Amino acid sequence: MTPYKEIGECLITAGENEYFFRPSFSAMSRIGEPQEIVQAFYDLHNDEVTPLLQRGLDAYGTIPAWLLAHVNRREIGKPAIIAAMSVLTACCERDLSRLIGEIIPGKSGKWTFVWRKGAMPAVEMVLIAQSLITHGIIGKAKVRQLQRHESNQATTEFNAFEYISAARNHFGISRDEAEQLSMTEFSLLLAAKYPDKKGFTRDEYEAVADDYLAKKARRLAKSG
Repeated sequence: MTPYKEIGECLITAGENEYFFRPSFSAMSRIGEPQEIVQAFYDLHNDEVTPLLQRGLDAYGTIPAWLLAHVNRREIGKPAIIAAMSVLTACCERDLSRLIGEIIPGKSGKWTFVWRKGAMPAVEMVLIAQSLITHGIIGKAKVRQLQRHESNQATTEFNAFEYISAARNHFGISRDEAEQLSMTEFSLLLAAKYPDKKGFTRDEYEAVADDYLAKKARRLAKSG
């Protein structure tokens, strides 16, 4: 199956095995309850390694191999690994134990459970899981969002079924079809059906406001 990277799908090959990942609404619901989905997002994006990777991405446009090698030598936090395993498992229909490892009961008595590693390094697991859950619950579509639709209010839960129902209502599709949408694809479809050109995005508004204030300051300087 060919993945559509634009909507968050990806294909990973490990040896002779191929693993297809789709961050659909259905997959997001398999992560857990609405609050657990948001907690998984938080755990994936608040590990101490994540800021290093983000700075590398901001500086180079990609994550350099040397930075990945450096990060791989550091310890990834337990919550991030567990969240990554949960997201990856939810987004793939195949058994991933060989790829991402598995959580098994500890035998030494020191730990109740231990992570038996798979073929994929922990850093790569976290990076891919970050991308999947972002496409799944926030969306990465490049669409204009008007200022009146923007909100800085944090949310504590993500209810996938609400978006499945909204997709069925807006686009006249079946439940099965709606369940397979990612938030990125949902946003693109919504923008295509309801193109809204009136009004400013927050960035556009701030740019116009800054330009107005700059011109006003120049006029005041001249009059003074």
